[in-house]
Amino acid sequence: MAEKTEATAGADAGKQPRSVRVVLLALMIAMMLAMLDNMIIGTAMPTIVGELGGLEHLSWVVTAYTLATAASTPLWGKLGDMYGRKGVFMSSIVIFLIGSALSGMAQDMSQLIGFRAVQGLGAGGLMVGVMAIIGDLIPPRERGKYQGMMAAVMALAMIGGPLVGGTITDHWGWRWSFYINIPLGVIALVAISAVLHLPKKRSEARIDYLGAALLTVGITAIVLVTTWGGTEYAWTSARIMELIGIGVAALVGFVFWQTRAAEPIVPLHIFRSRNFTLMSFIGFIVGFVMFGATLFLPLYQQAVQGASATNSGLLLLPMLGAMLVTSMVAGRVTTNTGRYKIFPVAGGALMTVGLFLLSTMDTDTTRFTSGLYMAVVGLGMGCLMQITMLVAQNSVEMKDMGVASSSTTLFRTLGSSFGVAIMGALFNNRVQDAMAERAPSGGSQATEQSATLTADALEALPAAVRDAYQHAVSSGTHGAFLLGSAVAVLALVAAVFVKEVPLKGAGPKAADAPADGDGDGDDPAAAKAPVPEKV
Repeated sequence: MAEKTEATAGADAGKQPRSVRVVLLALMIAMMLAMLDNMIIGTAMPTIVGELGGLEHLSWVVTAYTLATAASTPLWGKLGDMYGRKGVFMSSIVIFLIGSALSGMAQDMSQLIGFRAVQGLGAGGLMVGVMAIIGDLIPPRERGKYQGMMAAVMALAMIGGPLVGGTITDHWGWRWSFYINIPLGVIALVAISAVLHLPKKRSEARIDYLGAALLTVGITAIVLVTTWGGTEYAWTSARIMELIGIGVAALVGFVFWQTRAAEPIVPLHIFRSRNFTLMSFIGFIVGFVMFGATLFLPLYQQAVQGASATNSGLLLLPMLGAMLVTSMVAGRVTTNTGRYKIFPVAGGALMTVGLFLLSTMDTDTTRFTSGLYMAVVGLGMGCLMQITMLVAQNSVEMKDMGVASSSTTLFRTLGSSFGVAIMGALFNNRVQDAMAERAPSGGSQATEQSATLTADALEALPAAVRDAYQHAVSSGTHGAFLLGSAVAVLALVAAVFVKEVPLKGAGPKAADAPADGDGDGDDPAAAKAPVPEKV
């Protein structure tokens, strides 16, 4: 196809052909697969354990998936940059579907854990591939609208996942929680194969195997520390100290090697861009806050407000609904104006205020009030979710699009691991202390079941124990959300230092946007509107 000028590409971006819309639909399905999986499985886990046994290995069903996803994310991004986005993305879908089919056929818990790791390997490529392909197809100025749609898909998955998982498990059996991925994945594969045509690449450079190994060891150690610390092992135990030492050594070695590798997995020069570095940090904070909030809010509403666990997804509707709407609005405004700095600043401020409001909840807080507080947090996260990816991609050259997407995704994943671990440790300590102060004899048993007490089980407890437990959970969520608010302040501070580099692409003046020229790596020339050979 004849080459187009950048201005022509920008003018065409506003009226995407049907083939691009089909690709975007396929990308949304792929994103839904990656996001829905853990949400569905969480609801099905009691039934799975009842059939397969292995309750002591329950946490590994989730940990194996998370570890494989986090460790493979940077490698998928680099492979896409080196060998072409389409083939690598389709490979990740196939691996994910193979893992789904095998997980559905698992005969014991060990098999399920292993097959979940296969699923996680594919999931790492799904998340990165979706964002990187959008970066290839859509000019930066238009990208906000579509990435806002992806954020909406994430919110819908978090709302609907538990409900879908419960329905599938009750009517079809838990194995269909995995098999349901296969028809959706096949639809995405067929659509992408038929209508997505990107320039083919073939790099002569060899994959940086040593860098990949060091990064995998480092990420694995970090995730295991945050998963096991305070639960399987004490934070000061020898095993946790060993993992910390291994992780630090591997990551230091990785950074050292990346300065010498011919084709590094994560080129360190991308961090010379102030905006990219800030967005990676903000993404870490968003992951920290979001997954911590989605863990403790249902627990508070079930334990303190007496809500049913069956509708656990609906309990988060005020937060996730606000996040969905704000993400869409932020994407549209960014597309129409080309301005975006207001969103990370507003997002950091709203997230800080919302988490502080959540920290004020006690045993007398109504569901309406807590819903309002959750909506404030959702507004903040909606301003940040995809704007971080958009600005990160706008801060690097096209050849590093996959690496930028994978690095931003990885930081968010690591943030979620740290958020769950640190907020969880604080929550558990405060619950234990409050129960020790308030609970009469028999209170320790309630504490041991703190994460599993249903509304019916709470009603069955003696009144004194129930009152003590509700105050303990309220105290625990106070500490966890107050910590989250303090961490969110860091995102607000980082957002203030973001430099608003004009997004190139759709819009009459975009092609003539002045160069940045300040030497900080944020030159908009590095963010030229991508023009695929054929779509």
